[in-house]
Amino acid sequence: MGFKTGIVGLPNVGKSTLFNALTRTAAAQAANFPFCTIEPNVGEVAVPDPRLEKLAGIAGSKEIIPTRMTFVDIAGLVKGASKGEGLGNQFLANIRECDAIAHVLRCFEDGDVTHVEGRVNPLEDAEVIETELMLADMESIEKRLAGLVRKVRGGDKEALQQERLLKAALAALEEGRPARTVKVDEEDARAWKALQLLTAKPVLYVCNVSEGDAASGNEHSRAVQEMAAREGAGTVVISAKIEEELAQLEPEEARMFLQEMGLEEPGLDRLIRAGYELLGLQTFFTVGPKEARAWTIRKGTLAPQAAGVIHGDFERGFIRAETISYKDYVACGGEQGAREAGRMRIEGKSYEVQDGDVLHFLFNA
Repeated sequence: MGFKTGIVGLPNVGKSTLFNALTRTAAAQAANFPFCTIEPNVGEVAVPDPRLEKLAGIAGSKEIIPTRMTFVDIAGLVKGASKGEGLGNQFLANIRECDAIAHVLRCFEDGDVTHVEGRVNPLEDAEVIETELMLADMESIEKRLAGLVRKVRGGDKEALQQERLLKAALAALEEGRPARTVKVDEEDARAWKALQLLTAKPVLYVCNVSEGDAASGNEHSRAVQEMAAREGAGTVVISAKIEEELAQLEPEEARMFLQEMGLEEPGLDRLIRAGYELLGLQTFFTVGPKEARAWTIRKGTLAPQAAGVIHGDFERGFIRAETISYKDYVACGGEQGAREAGRMRIEGKSYEVQDGDVLHFLFNA
């Protein structure tokens, strides 16, 4: 199960620099001029989780396979993007394919890096991007509503549901609110997601600060955090320059560098955790002598659906799941110890998988 986070923002805010650091590639050219990213770049990063190495050590696993998250570096949007300014239309379409938006905001002063608007004001930058996404959604909704007229007149149930949801989104947008503020009933959740509205996607604000402000942030990042708190959005403070340097270092050198900068961990770790929280994700593990592997699922996923993440046959033929919590697995020294201590549980189809569960699925082929 893949989860895509689109990295968006105005030109020259540090998006491509951050993307390069996150994916440890030079696929996205970072240059001091707008639209240096001509095609969206896609990179996968391993999700850091110290629990996985601990489990592998106990089980003597030959291979460690972390779960992964996909980041999409989307070219800088500008005012008027919803009307096709810059490279707007092309990249608004790329955002639709993402599950969440990591909105990079420039929170650093640097006369050598030109800001497209000639100033440093992350709140105004956020407003520019949000406005463009809202305008694009409004245009999309109006076209879709016009296309539904005939089916609605004919009483088509699916069309009636779409019309109702689109009108609810349009009402919010016309009030200046993004579509994610609309309350959607569980029965409408699937249809709502299928609309792929840009402003319905959860947002994480990434405050790109200077190296000296990486540990404690600055007045710009604090202003963004206040705005995010009002919106119910998440924030992460990162120095893209530091992350870029860390990506080039060996693990021990990186650890020493972090200490010198007064940081406990790389920004990647914080960004991944914030992204997981934003999307309501969690991890379960499969562990054995061959491999220890992490798998990503949404919170609330039932055991058969978790099994299906590994293979469709596991879900279709699901019988039960032998389950050990991470804490019990470690405390009992592995699967055998957990069995002997009575800490292994047999769970059925209605079991809601918990973060950190070590699972072994039994199924009919």
